[in-house]
Amino acid sequence: MTSQERVLSPAVAIADNPGARGGIDTPFASDRYWRHHARIEQRVVGQLLQTLLYEDVLPYEAIADPQLGVAGATRFSLTLGQRRYRVDGWQCQSFRLIRLEHASLVVEGDEGRENPAGTPAPVSLPRFLEDLEAALDGGTIQPGFVDELMQTLVKDLQSSAWPLPVHETPQTLGADALEQYFTDAHSYHPCYKSRLGFSLRDNQRYGPEFAQPLHVWWLAVPVRLAHQGAVSGMALADRSAEDAGPHVQARLADHLARRRLARDEVVLMPVHPWQWENALVTALYPELASGEIVLLGEGETAYTAQQSIRTLAPQDTHQPYLKLAMSITNTSSTRILARHTVTNAPIITQWLQRLIATDETARSAGFVILGEVAGVALDERAFPNARYHDVYGKVGAIWRQNVGEFLADGEQAVPFNGLSQFTRDAEGEPASPFIAPWVARHGLDAWSRQLVHVATLPIIHLLFAEGVGMESHGQNIVVIHRDGWPVRVALKDFHDGVRFSPSHLARPELAPALEPVPERHAALNRNSFIVTDDPHAVRDYSCDAFFFIALAEMAIFLQRHFGLDESRFWAMAAAEIKAYQRAHPQHGERYRCFDVFAPWWEVEALTRRRLFGDDDPQVKHVPNPLAAFAPGKEAAC
Repeated sequence: MTSQERVLSPAVAIADNPGARGGIDTPFASDRYWRHHARIEQRVVGQLLQTLLYEDVLPYEAIADPQLGVAGATRFSLTLGQRRYRVDGWQCQSFRLIRLEHASLVVEGDEGRENPAGTPAPVSLPRFLEDLEAALDGGTIQPGFVDELMQTLVKDLQSSAWPLPVHETPQTLGADALEQYFTDAHSYHPCYKSRLGFSLRDNQRYGPEFAQPLHVWWLAVPVRLAHQGAVSGMALADRSAEDAGPHVQARLADHLARRRLARDEVVLMPVHPWQWENALVTALYPELASGEIVLLGEGETAYTAQQSIRTLAPQDTHQPYLKLAMSITNTSSTRILARHTVTNAPIITQWLQRLIATDETARSAGFVILGEVAGVALDERAFPNARYHDVYGKVGAIWRQNVGEFLADGEQAVPFNGLSQFTRDAEGEPASPFIAPWVARHGLDAWSRQLVHVATLPIIHLLFAEGVGMESHGQNIVVIHRDGWPVRVALKDFHDGVRFSPSHLARPELAPALEPVPERHAALNRNSFIVTDDPHAVRDYSCDAFFFIALAEMAIFLQRHFGLDESRFWAMAAAEIKAYQRAHPQHGERYRCFDVFAPWWEVEALTRRRLFGDDDPQVKHVPNPLAAFAPGKEAAC
């Protein structure tokens, strides 16, 4: 068995895990589950506290502490209820973000006693929530938010106890294998692994860290209840048939014969096995009982879950990825797939790919759009109004092009958010930065500058040259590299991850005719829109996801672990933007309109939304680290 096979094989992990039976362990049945509890609990509390401080929910004191030996090192302290909390961290130059060293968190109790992490009485999440509630002037924390935090704690603890496959050089793994290798999840959102709806057994069966293979189930749905769409020239029925395999096809033929239906009167729809068992039998009971909708069985293709859980990677690296509706909540978002987003996915793909194919700058940059080439979904409008909430977004699938299709000889791919993670030792503890061998080989300055170049160019080109904002945070960018040297990127997740103002598009005649957002959907999520009249909303969409999340995380990581000054990193990013603007003066009006050098940006306040709701927009105005390098022109729009 090769080392790569070992990291991908669930059988190895099961064999190494004496508690496993049939590939599924009995959760928390042995002591190994509790080895990491202090570290994980400190992280959940620390990550929550980090957002509370940054989003101005709680008053605090911050004192620079040069003894910590890192630029921006700060000791934070605050009083919650009867207790005093102290923690070391960093007041970062990047958007003045706060990053805490979770393990340093200590609390001074009623008796003046300190309980550092790892002692018999460490900081606990329930006690912190109790103190937080007292500090919120008697306001209660929403039970749903508490549940998300507790579920994050338990599920991260569960994944930390899972035996890690040994791999001496994880940097040689492909992008899909790395989706299982990187287990740290969101570094800012406190509910980074909540997965509400999953039991612990579900989590082990379907969570990406556990790398368990799964097969999707297939439904035969009458065309009157369905929506389907694909990019021009793609035969969706053939795509579905290939993924489903001969056994499902045989059952479909029997179903058609029994009901005397033609093939084009029925749509094949893949569903996640968890979704079938936990949401669909009840939601679709009338149609299942009448035989109008039929479960055809398990498909042929084997998949593993990616970091998003609902996106599945096939074992064949040239087959499309499959994104499925799941009625779970993770990072405070329900992971359904609404019909209008499934409808828009191939439309947006064809639009973006046409923009790139007809632009010399985009073609020469070589960046890739992982097209969402087809989709199917239930059409909620075909059901009685009383069943709207039962069926809305519950069955949906999007096929996305596989990054393996676009790799030349000698190229490999890595998720962008994995670049700021650590390798793990055999005990699951952080070992060394994942990128350390690449930085050592290519040089810190050269490697950082090249990463900034290949990642920034597509984002600013689409914004400036076309007027399109992209939600390209670290999970939506795949870095294509040669021996660790970044050469280009692939961008993904567009069905609801683009934004534009029709009057500010460079080529409005090519603008896509999109399915509008249903009023009920917009009422529940006022941030879920693609078309706007506000150009600042377009700019902030790109800036929030790419600069504020993806690049800021990288800037902070390189500062902390490699000593690259944050201001130097942002100077690299600014130089890339200004070089683009000098080379393309024809876009001057949009440089002023979509001013990425503006002194302040507006970003979403994630934890404030969970605490206080979003009847009033929960946003924070943050100082822009690019502003120090602005060419000196004011925004005009």
